[in-house]
Amino acid sequence: MGDQFCSLVFTLSNLNLVVCLYVEGFNSNWRNCGSSSQYWPLSFFFAILPFLCRVLQSFKRYADSGLNTHLINAGKYGAGIVSYLCYFIWRHKGGYGVTFGVWIVFQTIYSIYALAWDLLVDWSILSLKGQYPLLRKELVYSHISLYYFAIVSNALIRFVWIFYIPSPSIGPDMMLRSFIGGTLEMLRRVQWNFYRLENEHIGNVDQYRVTREVPLPYSLDEPRGDDADDDDENGSRPRKWGQRGIRLRRQQATAEV
Repeated sequence: MGDQFCSLVFTLSNLNLVVCLYVEGFNSNWRNCGSSSQYWPLSFFFAILPFLCRVLQSFKRYADSGLNTHLINAGKYGAGIVSYLCYFIWRHKGGYGVTFGVWIVFQTIYSIYALAWDLLVDWSILSLKGQYPLLRKELVYSHISLYYFAIVSNALIRFVWIFYIPSPSIGPDMMLRSFIGGTLEMLRRVQWNFYRLENEHIGNVDQYRVTREVPLPYSLDEPRGDDADDDDENGSRPRKWGQRGIRLRRQQATAEV
């Protein structure tokens, strides 16, 4: 669930905006409740709350398992926190000066970091040994073209923040851009879920954590002779699941004949 909440940055960051609008009474100065407001740190805190939870979870899993993979995962969420901090500072101050350049650098690092993790770890693709280029050997979905569509669309939406760069005087309003970006991110996460679950299922099968064999409630090694059945009926020994199962199968076979 933590990954799902990480795609709700737009929704969470606007909780402060909703409260401010009700306090101000939805007047003509409603834009003052946005990123230019003095309360922008609250919006930033709500936005990164899922990232903080995932960082703590990654450190906890590293302490339990000792796997460096969890530290790398924590670094990804840490990079996301820094990038959003730079973004909110830039939106608050405005302009295209130093804060804008710093945000571009850290946002690029985070986007590449997260995209690489999506493809290499969460989806386990970009393999050179599969039947299809850049895909793994085991594939569950039959439409191969959907895998390539997912790769391209996931990469494009990871860099949707480029949509914020043009000046508000050029193109849609910044509020509308944020809404479009947040919507695309949620759609990306929906798509991400399908391939993440597919990869998890294949991993479970490879590690024998998923099987089609269901253990029977009786043993097939039980005595099958008529003497064993007679002794069982006479009460010389208690009935066992094996003998009951054998008797049921014999009765079914007789009925079919």
